[in-house]
Amino acid sequence: MESHLLTYLIFIPLAGAVVITLIGKGRGELSRWLALGVSIVNFIVSIPVYTGFDASTADMQFVHKFDWVKSVGISYSVGVDGISILLVVLTTLLMVLAILGSWTSVTTKVREYMMAMLLLETGMIGVFCSLDLFLFYVFWEAMLIPMYLLIGVWGGDRRIYAAIKFVLFTLAGSLLMLIAIIYLYFQHGLATGNYTFDLMVLYDYWITVDAQYWLFLAFFLSFAIKVPLFPLHTWLPDAHVEAPTAGSVILAGVLLKMGTYGILRFCMPLFPSATAHFTPMIMILSVIGIVYGALVAMVQTDIKKLVAYSSVSHLGFVVLGMFAMNEQGMQGSIIQMVNHGISTGALFLIVGMIYERRHTREISEFGGLAKVIPALSVVFMIATLSSIGLPGLNGFVGEFLILLGAYQASTVLGVIATSGVVLAAVYMLWMFQRVVWGEVTNDANARLEDLSVREWIVVAPLVVLMIWIGVYSQPFMKQTEVSSKHLIQTVQAKQLRDNGQSVVVRDLLTETAKLK
Repeated sequence: MESHLLTYLIFIPLAGAVVITLIGKGRGELSRWLALGVSIVNFIVSIPVYTGFDASTADMQFVHKFDWVKSVGISYSVGVDGISILLVVLTTLLMVLAILGSWTSVTTKVREYMMAMLLLETGMIGVFCSLDLFLFYVFWEAMLIPMYLLIGVWGGDRRIYAAIKFVLFTLAGSLLMLIAIIYLYFQHGLATGNYTFDLMVLYDYWITVDAQYWLFLAFFLSFAIKVPLFPLHTWLPDAHVEAPTAGSVILAGVLLKMGTYGILRFCMPLFPSATAHFTPMIMILSVIGIVYGALVAMVQTDIKKLVAYSSVSHLGFVVLGMFAMNEQGMQGSIIQMVNHGISTGALFLIVGMIYERRHTREISEFGGLAKVIPALSVVFMIATLSSIGLPGLNGFVGEFLILLGAYQASTVLGVIATSGVVLAAVYMLWMFQRVVWGEVTNDANARLEDLSVREWIVVAPLVVLMIWIGVYSQPFMKQTEVSSKHLIQTVQAKQLRDNGQSVVVRDLLTETAKLK
């Protein structure tokens, strides 16, 4: 039973989308309830995956594998470890909240909208669970279609431009990754006689250092676009601003993490020497992204665009931590992926709620909201403080560990990265002060309604998680500890192997084996 849980997680949303297709047109209300029900069922299915996960081993768990196209070495192979388990559960939770959060804001083509949301969930969970490169690529590309539709059909005035830009950027990187996957497939087949896309088999295949450089760049470019890492970030603000609220929540909460996850799952263990070679450059780009994203966010007049640029800065921290190549940085990066999804997802939901009430996101249009909608203002404050990393809230845990790791790797880059924390406080608190505090100077703000019961249900789980992880993060950190340590030791052992240091390799591999 347990070995099929991930398959259920992947295909329950797909089955739900098919059912919604079959109910016919003009059934928008029924489509809403069906999509919500399916997403809740999927979240419930993800709970035993989380609670049944054995955090004491770095092995893949809940593995389900069978030959798909045996003649060419394609298999259906899924599994999770400490790197992916939290992202899978985060995806199922955010999808429930995103669907519920868009309950009243989406009024046209509701049936098609709900179908796109469920198809998107199938693609995202498939990406995080795939252990076959061909299967991974199928889910990676399939995810583009529903996201393109969400932006292009239900987005804002410039939705077509934003949707096309999103697809073109992502496809450009994906095609390079496809070439690299095909190269790996044939090289492994010619060298061993075993033509396969199985990631677990390819992990043990030795790739020449020169080939690693090119293959790393092909994979990394695709993932860096998705993160997005500076200077490949220009599609993100447009996509965020034009996407409907639920699209922005899923984009920030899950889709961006597919890039950072891909780096951990593919780039580092497959191409260890190339990872070491490009690490200084990537760390520098990460720090530039941290500072640049923060500075650009400071001058935004649109709340949603400000939060979008904050994502560029926050994801720079995630990439910086993982390339510090130490336990603190790696664990901080993994937990920060989750924290960013919670905090920024909540911010986009809140911005959407404000937009539904006022039909504007211009900061200058607001002021004094705390007097009119106090409950929403309190939730907004908690999400804002979480985003800037206030101790006691979830954002602090990940950023603190990342900065510890960054200082160990490079004191200079660590110091510069720390300035990003200060700048985040500047732009987030300045925005919050202008929107929430002060006097009500615009009459349109004097008659706003506070949080409804539905909206409370949407934001309450995220607030609970912000406080829980901030106060007691150990249950979440425990899930990632062994896998992150195993990844670092594996990459370092392979780097030494490539350098011919066999004795040290033997010792490292022995230590790594103890984690399994």
